[in-house]
Amino acid sequence: SLGQNVIVIVPGANLLLNFEDLRRASDVICKAKVVVCQLEINPAVSLEALKMAHASQVKTLFNPAPALADLDPQFYTHSDVFCCNETEAEILTGIPVGNLEDAGKVGHMLLERGCKLVVVTLGAEGCMMISVEEPIPKHVPAGKVRAVDTTGAGDSFVGALAFYLAYYPKLPMEEMIRKSNCIASVSVQASGTQSSYPYRKDLPQDLF
Repeated sequence: SLGQNVIVIVPGANLLLNFEDLRRASDVICKAKVVVCQLEINPAVSLEALKMAHASQVKTLFNPAPALADLDPQFYTHSDVFCCNETEAEILTGIPVGNLEDAGKVGHMLLERGCKLVVVTLGAEGCMMISVEEPIPKHVPAGKVRAVDTTGAGDSFVGALAFYLAYYPKLPMEEMIRKSNCIASVSVQASGTQSSYPYRKDLPQDLF
């Protein structure tokens, strides 16, 4: 049906990234504002990148995609922001996410595993955020739009969130998530993945 997500993953070159590559990039990783990792490269390599960033007080944003049921528990403790969608949340916790309440349960479970701040993206429903500081789940709604193609929406959200963490670190987290929702909702109104991502000049300027 229109607007629903179907994705085929062809990892290809991603799986060639190794620890030696990380060592060569360590200077860049340790001086970055934010490091984003996910699971389309070897999970052990992703985890090492998070650890390197963490050790240098670089903010870490982790998106467990594609999700693994037996994710190394160190991913939880080395992620400043742990961001997953409903499908990934269920694979990680065994809890099917059909609504906000379920997302809150997932959030609590992930905090117990050592996450500091968890964001569960809920498609058209926006997001649920929960953190060690604010352990009451909070809903951050998304604006209503007509979805044409939702592939890449999660990456659009994660990319936007990384941008705000890097360039607007003083913004409250809820505000970063609200703005990232806006950018992801622009991306679902165009076809394709990369091709659907808006340029800064084409976005409402109150996002910046």
